[in-house]
Amino acid sequence: MAQPGESSQPQPSSEESFLELLVETLSNLDDSVRGPFLRQFFRTVAQIDLSEPQSIENWQVILQRHRDLSEKSGRPVALKAAMIDVLASTNLLRVPVMMEYADFKKLQINAATDSLTGLYNRRLFDEHFDKELNRAKRYGHQLAVVILDMHQLKEVNDRYGHLQGDHILKLAADTLRKTLRSSDFAFRIGGDELALLLPQTDSERAMTLCRRVRSQYETDVHPLSLDIAVTLDFGLAVFPEDGEKETQLLEVADKRLYQLKAEGHTAIPSPEGQSPRGERTSPEPAGTAPASDASTRAGKQPIPINASPTASAATRPVEKRKWERVSLSGTKAYAVISEAGQKTARVIDLSYGGVSLLMDDTNEVAFQFGAVLHVPILPPVRVVLRKTYTLPAENGRTRVGCSFVS
Repeated sequence: MAQPGESSQPQPSSEESFLELLVETLSNLDDSVRGPFLRQFFRTVAQIDLSEPQSIENWQVILQRHRDLSEKSGRPVALKAAMIDVLASTNLLRVPVMMEYADFKKLQINAATDSLTGLYNRRLFDEHFDKELNRAKRYGHQLAVVILDMHQLKEVNDRYGHLQGDHILKLAADTLRKTLRSSDFAFRIGGDELALLLPQTDSERAMTLCRRVRSQYETDVHPLSLDIAVTLDFGLAVFPEDGEKETQLLEVADKRLYQLKAEGHTAIPSPEGQSPRGERTSPEPAGTAPASDASTRAGKQPIPINASPTASAATRPVEKRKWERVSLSGTKAYAVISEAGQKTARVIDLSYGGVSLLMDDTNEVAFQFGAVLHVPILPPVRVVLRKTYTLPAENGRTRVGCSFVS
C-alpha cells in the first residue's frame, strides 16, 4: 500500500500482470513441462505453430529482449512489447491476441496433471521429488515416499471393461484428496501406479496414513459391488534412514510394495477364503478374533457373544474378517469406558469396522456400551461399541472384540 508523500506509480495492466505471472510460473518448471505449455501458449497468443524446442528458444529470446529494452530505456518495459518485437521481427506474428487468465491456468493445469484422475503426472513427480528431497536435506527433515499399486485393476478391466477400470482409478484419486494433508502430494506415475510425497513424515506416521488411505478406498469402492477384491497395495521408504538418493528410496519403496503384495495375497489361512487364483475372497469382519492369536493356536476358540451356549465350536460358522486390522501393540492406545465408571482398557488393534480391547473384567460392561478411544494420530473419538467375541488373554485378562454401532 502506498504511503503519504510517495509518488503514485502506474498500475500494470491485466495483460502485463498475466505475463509477469507466466514468467514466474515457467521459471519453476523444467523443459519437459515448459515445452508443451509454451507451444500451446504461442498457438493461442499469436496463432503460430512451433515445435517444443522452438517454443522454448523463442521464449528465452523474448526474456532477453525484455531485459535489453529495459536497460536501454532506463525504465521497465512491458514484456508484451518485447514479445511483439521478437515475434514481429521474425515474421512469426500475424494475429496478435492476448489469452484470458483462466485459459492460461487451464493450460498450466493440463501440462502438469494426469487427464483421467486430476492428480499430478510423472513429470511433476520427478520434479517435486527432487525439490522436496533437497529441502529435507537442507533442513534436516524426514521425507516419506509411497508407491501405491491398484491390486487387480487388470482383472476389473477384463471383466467389467475399461470404463469401470477408469472409474475405480478416479475413486482412488478422490480418496487421496479426501485423506491426505494439505502439505502432501499425490501423483499418477503409471497405468495402475500412484505415488505420494509426504514431507516431514516418519515411517510410523506414513504407515498409519497408508493404512487409512487403503481402508477408506475399500469403503469407497464397496458400493460398486464388484466380485473382485480391489484395493491399494503400498510400499514406503523414508529419507534419510532408507536412503539419501531418489533411486535408493524408490528401490526400497518398490521392494516393500511387492513384499506386501506377496504376503497379503498369497498367504491364505483356509481353502474356504481362497479363489482359483489364490486370492482372498471373503476376508474376516472387524471384531473377529485373529487366527494367529496364541490362545487360538493352543486350541481355544473365540466365543461369539451371541452364540448359543450349547453350540459347539465345530458347528459354529467361522466369521471372516471384512476390514484390515491395524495393530496398536507397542502404542499407548486406550479406551475410556463410561459404563464401567470411567475405567480404561487397552486398545489392541483397530479396523474400519471395529476394535479389540484388553479388559480385566468383562462383566463390568454391557453387551453394548459407550467409550472414548484415544489412538495415536487421531483426536479422541466417542463411539458406541457392541461385543462380538471374547477370548482369554495373558494374566487372566480377556480380549474383547467389538464392532462399531452406527
